[in-house]
Amino acid sequence: MQVKVVNKSAFELPQYATEQSAGLDLRANITEDMLLAPHARMLVPTGIFIELPDGFEAQIRPRSGLAAKFGITVANAPGTIDADYRGEIKVALANLSTEAFMLKSGERIAQMVVARYERIAWQPVDALSETARGDGGFGHTGRK
Repeated sequence: MQVKVVNKSAFELPQYATEQSAGLDLRANITEDMLLAPHARMLVPTGIFIELPDGFEAQIRPRSGLAAKFGITVANAPGTIDADYRGEIKVALANLSTEAFMLKSGERIAQMVVARYERIAWQPVDALSETARGDGGFGHTGRK
């Protein structure tokens, strides 16, 4: 699929790290390193602007290495970029750790996955069909 992109960053376009990667790596487009304090969050610019086709969204997800090693995640994971949004992609990073994290210019901070979605039309009814699960919610199957 072709996606229109404007790159106002100091870096190359987002790329897939491997041949079978689902997500493109987004980089921090900052002029100087930024300190992300413990339990704090910040909005990080990428310098990337996109135009998605109708019926698609871009999901902004954490990078597993940053999350596992440093406790850095995307605050609203997954963040959604709608097809009609034309502003700069920014990433809401959060530091879940007890140690400050120094964010470097050009560092890969998140990944972007483009996905198709469906729009629904509500069908008001008086009751829903029965299932074996019923209204069993959080933890209803126990820990195994």
